[in-house]
Amino acid sequence: MASTSTTLALCSSFTSQCKLAHYFHTTQHSLPLSKPNFASFSSTSQRLTSSSALCPRPALLARPRCSASETAVAETEPDAPEPETQPEPAASAQVVEVAKEEPKREEIFAVVIIGGRQYIVIPGRFYTVTRLKGANVNDKIALHKVLLVGTKTTTYIGRPIVTNAVVHAIVEDQGLDPKKVVFKYKKKKNYRRKIGHRQPNTRIRITSIDGYQDYPAVTLDSLKEAQEAAALKEAAAKS
Repeated sequence: MASTSTTLALCSSFTSQCKLAHYFHTTQHSLPLSKPNFASFSSTSQRLTSSSALCPRPALLARPRCSASETAVAETEPDAPEPETQPEPAASAQVVEVAKEEPKREEIFAVVIIGGRQYIVIPGRFYTVTRLKGANVNDKIALHKVLLVGTKTTTYIGRPIVTNAVVHAIVEDQGLDPKKVVFKYKKKKNYRRKIGHRQPNTRIRITSIDGYQDYPAVTLDSLKEAQEAAALKEAAAKS
């Protein structure tokens, strides 16, 4: 054991000596650092100064001070000039095209009885009424039970109908109303009955209203006169 420890100590001392010898050997053979050549530096500086003397540096112009508003105006680009609009030459002759206006239909309506019901009819409109027996599609019909005829200025009130007044119409279609369900029920009798029904109808289009012109028209003045006459009669009857 003693011999091994001694050999280890000798080996460690030997390695340290080898390292030191190698370090000294490398430092001796390394080249010395070169000193700076101040002469060459001075010559180059002289050349630079001579060239600057020959070519003097232009002096910088002083920049004028400006406010923030002036800088904003300077930075904005000028707007492009708007093109001037040249006045159009006046036309020598102006041609005015007048649209041909269709003659307006006379504003008129009538109250007519069809199948026991009263309808307010206007020329040009379509109406669905109760079934007209014996009328086929595209047949022309005339309705004579006219109770009232009204225009934009006058009114013709029938007593009970307006004599000679006729409403002309054309049959457009023969159809059926929507289905209606009839349900019958009796309690405690086990009685249930469900029946559907669709009422037949006729669709007509009013074409014109004629024949009322000879009937006496009713105006506000005539109504006032009639009211005054009725009041006088009542007063005479009471007296």
